[in-house]
Amino acid sequence: MATLADPIKESFRPSMLLNDTRYRSLTFQFIALVAIIATMAFIGGNLVRNLAEAGLNISYDFLGAQAGYDINQRPIPYESTDTHGRAAIVGLLNTLIVAILGCITATVIGVVAGVLRLSPNWLVRKIMAIYVEMFRNVPVLIWILIIFSIMISATPAPRDFRGEDPTASMMLFDSVAVTNRGVFMPKPLLGDGSMLVIGIFIASIIGIFFFRRYARKQLFDHGRLIPTLWPSVGLFFIPAILAQIVLGGPITLEYPELKGFNFQGGTTIRGSLIALWFALAIYTGAFIAENVRAGILAISKGQTEAAAALGLRPGRIMNLVVLPQALRVIIPPLISQYLNITKNSSLAIAVGYMDLTGTLGGITLLQTGRAIEAVLLLMLFYLTISLLISFFMNIYNNAMKLKER
Repeated sequence: MATLADPIKESFRPSMLLNDTRYRSLTFQFIALVAIIATMAFIGGNLVRNLAEAGLNISYDFLGAQAGYDINQRPIPYESTDTHGRAAIVGLLNTLIVAILGCITATVIGVVAGVLRLSPNWLVRKIMAIYVEMFRNVPVLIWILIIFSIMISATPAPRDFRGEDPTASMMLFDSVAVTNRGVFMPKPLLGDGSMLVIGIFIASIIGIFFFRRYARKQLFDHGRLIPTLWPSVGLFFIPAILAQIVLGGPITLEYPELKGFNFQGGTTIRGSLIALWFALAIYTGAFIAENVRAGILAISKGQTEAAAALGLRPGRIMNLVVLPQALRVIIPPLISQYLNITKNSSLAIAVGYMDLTGTLGGITLLQTGRAIEAVLLLMLFYLTISLLISFFMNIYNNAMKLKER
């Protein structure tokens, strides 16, 4: 028997979907979802009907056809007799190479420039301000063309390395040649036991990470300062070098040699890749510098003064007190800058660098006439890359967030 203290259970009525606040938001969300699905179905059906009337159909069989064109920068073996699918993979790898190199270099440039923008030295501070304002207010395409033009005009041709031009000479013990066709450098050749050397090198890098983490924990928990620079350098080089010596040198180098009018052997980094890489890095680094400056300014000045009162040097104050806290402000906009580098890499076609847009969205699209299929694949690839960058950077961002008790 119900009493006055018992809550009255109201039975569900259809009118509650609009009148009851508990269900109203769900009702509107469901209506919006149905509308979106209906709109997409209408657009898709309209596309299929129009293609059928034109005698066309969605097919990706063209990926198995012979490509018939060359790619100047090939991270994996590729010939013109290979398929369009392999050409797209080569273009995708070229895009990833530019994106990874650009993100790393832009981060280094941005952090250095952002810190130096707050330097007490007036000259350094103004030079960094000029760099930031000059590069971020000029379109990145112009910087790509400028750097590419400088590389072509300011570097010698391969034939000049015959000794006729005294200014044309190889660097680093005659192993690297910088020319107007690109940079020619030694290529590693993997022999028996090379994978063990590579595994030891990777383990050394992981060991450096854990060692520095241990040193930081000792500093924060016990106030004991453990030097990290030279031990890290030793871990980076010594184990792999010892493994290389003990195993009899399984990893050798193939050096570039001038034969005819060009260098043969070794590996080549095209001038178009270098121009695109540095232009994207320097351009985006200017934006990252402002993000870094904003993150540092967000930290209370009292913390810097307190650290200085404890006797910490300015460099350690920046590394141990300011930057770890500033990262919470820096990382979210930094993710957007990484995404911009990845998407801006599609400008590679301006200097002849065959990335994903130049292969799948360029020559393959024009040869096969499969515009819809090629564009859909382009969208899928760029969307996947961008989502992966956001995913891993958000994991790092969550790790750096302030942990509440």
